[in-house]
This record gives sequence, C-alpha cells and structure tokens, in this order.
Amino acid sequence: MKKLMIIACAGLSLAACTATERGAGVGAATGAVVGGVATGNVRGAAVGAAVGGVAGALIGNVADQPGRCYYRDQYGARYVDRC
Repeated sequence: MKKLMIIACAGLSLAACTATERGAGVGAATGAVVGGVATGNVRGAAVGAAVGGVAGALIGNVADQPGRCYYRDQYGARYVDRC
C-alpha cells in the first residue's frame, strides 16, 4: 500500500507540469532505474538519471510544439522539423 501511495503522489506531482518538465521527470526516473540495474551501483543510476532527464526534456519539448516532430538522421543526430 505504501508503494502505491508513493507512485500516486509522484504521478500527481507531474500533472501540473509542462510537457518538457514531464518528459524530463519521466526520463530521469527511467534512466535512473535502467542505469542502476545495468551497473548495479549508485553512480550508474546517477548517470542514467542525467542522460534520461536530458533526453526526456528534449522529447517533451517537441510535445509543446504542435505540428513539429522529433527525428534522427542516419548519423544519430537529433533534430526537430515539421511532421
């Protein structure tokens, strides 16, 4: 029950945020979990949170721009253009 309350509070705290902020929050949380599981230490979780937060903010920023999409070219570079 305690875990359910924590998840509910975390979800409600993101409800009033912009898409960029929500993307950064979700990306950071996901990155921390993946980094922690992959490396098995706190340093990996911190690096995962940082990378996930930046990536989530970039993707969330596109959600604030109607008619714009997030793409990658063949070299892996990210860019935003009309859909």
